[in-house]
Amino acid sequence: MKYFLYLLKSETADKYYTGISQNPVKRLEYHNTFEKGFTARYRPWKIVFIKEYFSKEEAMMIEKRIKGWKNKSMIRKIINYEIDI
Repeated sequence: MKYFLYLLKSETADKYYTGISQNPVKRLEYHNTFEKGFTARYRPWKIVFIKEYFSKEEAMMIEKRIKGWKNKSMIRKIINYEIDI
């Protein structure tokens, strides 16, 4: 089953969010409507990067790596295809 790693950017703040989903467009709707959590504070969000993986485990491994960086400049490099993940 396919999974997608996605990166969101807040349209109101210089914030990014990294996640995985089988349907990133539907997940974006959730992030833009759910009333609690990190994404609720910085709405609206837009998808700025998506990459497909063929296993949930692989997508989760990359998501964990990106979240561990805690570095906006690295996320921007991913978005601009300056580095491959």
